[in-house]
Amino acid sequence: MSRIQLALRVADLEGSIAFYAKLLGVEPAKRREGYANFAVADPPLKLVLIEGEEGQDTRLDHLGVEVATTAEVTAATTRLQNAGLATFAEQDTSCCYALQDKVWVTGPGDERWEVYVVKADVDADATPRACCGT
Repeated sequence: MSRIQLALRVADLEGSIAFYAKLLGVEPAKRREGYANFAVADPPLKLVLIEGEEGQDTRLDHLGVEVATTAEVTAATTRLQNAGLATFAEQDTSCCYALQDKVWVTGPGDERWEVYVVKADVDADATPRACCGT
């Protein structure tokens, strides 16, 4: 099995392990001194590139989990809230040239995550340049 790896350097390992277990719905597959990893079978990664300011270094904008239906966004919202995480939901929002339903949570290092569904494409003129909660 092949999969994409996303590695994050975190200041609070234990807090981050707790957050990602809640966000992903799985416990770590491996824990070592100063290290943990999660083996997540689903979902695969989607890479989004957003043009930034000229001369700026590449940086993390936000992270996301794309799902197939609004019902899955709703289920994720309930699961995250039941896990004690603060959520911010958006319905029928125009972002990244798509009409979306989504829920946002913020990790212990102030990293923003969205769980979202793309409901339809949106005209390039209809989407503001800054979206995704920025």
